[in-house]
Amino acid sequence: MNKVRAFIKKYWITACIYLGLALLYICATESGWANPYLFPRIEAILDAFSQDKGIMLLNMASSFKLLVPSIIISLIIALTIGTFLGRNKRLRDVLYPVIYAFSVVPSILLSPFVLLLAPNFWVASVILIVYSCVWSTLFSTITGIMTIDKRYLDKAATLELHGIKKMTKVILPAASPSILAGFINSVRNSFVMLVYAEMYGARYGMGYYVKKYSEFGLYDHTWSGFIFMVIVLIIVMQFFEKLKNHLLKWTIN
Repeated sequence: MNKVRAFIKKYWITACIYLGLALLYICATESGWANPYLFPRIEAILDAFSQDKGIMLLNMASSFKLLVPSIIISLIIALTIGTFLGRNKRLRDVLYPVIYAFSVVPSILLSPFVLLLAPNFWVASVILIVYSCVWSTLFSTITGIMTIDKRYLDKAATLELHGIKKMTKVILPAASPSILAGFINSVRNSFVMLVYAEMYGARYGMGYYVKKYSEFGLYDHTWSGFIFMVIVLIIVMQFFEKLKNHLLKWTIN
């Protein structure tokens, strides 16, 4: 009961904001302020969701099949390269400008080349999502390792920690606040690229669903798919935020 009260106390203003937005939409559609073609009534949106809820769950599963391996691959790449560059100043001075130059190139601009060179659409989509979301975690890893308090390293030397043990017990935990903050941003970026990839070539997926029905002019289905996708993304981001807070509970007062 105390947890429920704490939850309500924390999020009641947020709930009021969402409720206000919903009421504003209802008022705009019922009064005729909004274009009825582009902004269907809430009843039509709910009916569309009821009709296609099975398809939406299938599209969600398809999106996750694309998103999960992409996030894992980008995390492995970012941690590996970021650890080497963060610990080696000479290597960092040489490669950092090159990495930065690649990072400023939007992944959308590379999509025509990737789609032509990749063996299939799934591989092309993974490459684009990885390319889009790897940079934030990579730079955060480099920064986090570079800025580790020297006292941690001195204590590790005193305890004669070396190699993997030093990496897993001292370096990565000390840099984890920066790494996890960058990782959360990377996850947000991955959603943007996921929707783009699904809109232009996929046969299933949350982005594909929204794109398909918008082209057909069925905006009740478009809105239901859009709202469903937003809800899913909010849940996923909240999961990662909770995971981050759990892993960094030693840093929270």
